[in-house]
Amino acid sequence: MRKINFIMGMLLVATSAKAQPPASSGRLDAVVERGRQVMPFNLEKTLHVFDKTAYGGIQQVIANNAGDAEQIALIRRHLQEISQGFKNGDFSRQRRIHGADMPGLAELAADYANVRFDYRELPNGAAIEYSAEDSSLVDAIHRYFNAQLSDHARHAVGGKPEQCLHKMHRHGTMQPSLPKE
Repeated sequence: MRKINFIMGMLLVATSAKAQPPASSGRLDAVVERGRQVMPFNLEKTLHVFDKTAYGGIQQVIANNAGDAEQIALIRRHLQEISQGFKNGDFSRQRRIHGADMPGLAELAADYANVRFDYRELPNGAAIEYSAEDSSLVDAIHRYFNAQLSDHARHAVGGKPEQCLHKMHRHGTMQPSLPKE
């Protein structure tokens, strides 16, 4: 446990230079409360990672304890469901947590058919890769990630996936996905 706390502390220090300013404490509390109604996993037992890429970004949710099978299963179910929802133009869960005016959300919802949302499992959680060819959609993904980092500041970090706590798979093999023509 102390090793995980140390690693998490080092991760937070390493990514603080790139950190998105957190929302007000009132908003952070409201997002946590609304999140409890939408996200089945325990925020206190997980970490959200938002890494912006040239084609969009990679969202990861990982269990703080790699042996917590219950949280890992809940993370995977949730990310698989929202990924499928995004593919069908359903962004209602994000609206319920973050509000309809969440930066980037309106653009992603309006043009969802031109964005790829690729789900994959991680050893201790799951990830969704967001990718688009249109630079305005890439910008929308980046603004959406910034808003996520701000609203989940207590439970989220930005940065490169290789800075994540899970070294059990190779990030270097993941190539940006582009929409199929």
